[in-house]
Amino acid sequence: MLETDKVFAGSIPENYDRHMVPLIFEPYAADLAQRAASLSPGAVLETAAGTGVVTRALAPKLSPGARYVVSDLNQPMLDYAASRQGPDGRIQWRQADALALPFEDAAFDLVCCQFGAMFFPDRPAAYREAKRVLKPGGHFLFSVWDRIEENVFADDVTNALAEIFPNDPPRFLARTPHGYHDKDLIRSDLEAAGFSHVAIVTRAEQSRAPSPRFPAIAYCQGTVLRSEIEARDPGKLQAATDYAASVLADRHGTGEVAAKIQAHIIVALA
Repeated sequence: MLETDKVFAGSIPENYDRHMVPLIFEPYAADLAQRAASLSPGAVLETAAGTGVVTRALAPKLSPGARYVVSDLNQPMLDYAASRQGPDGRIQWRQADALALPFEDAAFDLVCCQFGAMFFPDRPAAYREAKRVLKPGGHFLFSVWDRIEENVFADDVTNALAEIFPNDPPRFLARTPHGYHDKDLIRSDLEAAGFSHVAIVTRAEQSRAPSPRFPAIAYCQGTVLRSEIEARDPGKLQAATDYAASVLADRHGTGEVAAKIQAHIIVALA
């Protein structure tokens, strides 16, 4: 992962929430929220919360007396998440680095994180921090994307951009969001951090969009892929998006489109 892979700023948060969230994140957020709520946690920490799709799904399922700390490394993403959430005295918004959490030991029953672990530059360190802030017997619940070939729209867009920039293809999607999919490595990293009873479930869903242009905009302008495109040619963002849309249309049709997405959901015991 490159340092720039963590920078979600400018117009990325809004485009991310408008396009990426319904395209790929909402189905898994509903699933993660259900799994989290089934553990009946009284104190929850969410890390790498992004624009708050899990927060919006989980908050209504928590008890009235629960405490819910929602955190992200990127303040622009956190600000956007807070703007989308209705007033809720149980929720505290906190900018925080998952590798150095500003919380006391054994402060939470549950730490949850949807599609954030791939961005951690030192995952075992982040996992040790999650374990530190969990009460004994608490749960660490998180998800990561499976390999890019199992996530069709992301793979299609990556391959399309490689045709536009053959000498230096933008590889953000394959490198980072889809770069941490080895289940044996995930289990090993968690066990090295002191977790036990690691359970990993692979779950396929359908990514649906009203047109092929929707996922093209989502990936090219709602992720760090935008920064990679603009770094190669500042004037080519729209052309790159248009080309990705045309490739998706050729593969999936010009009307409503759907394709497979796949992720791993992991639960570990502190």
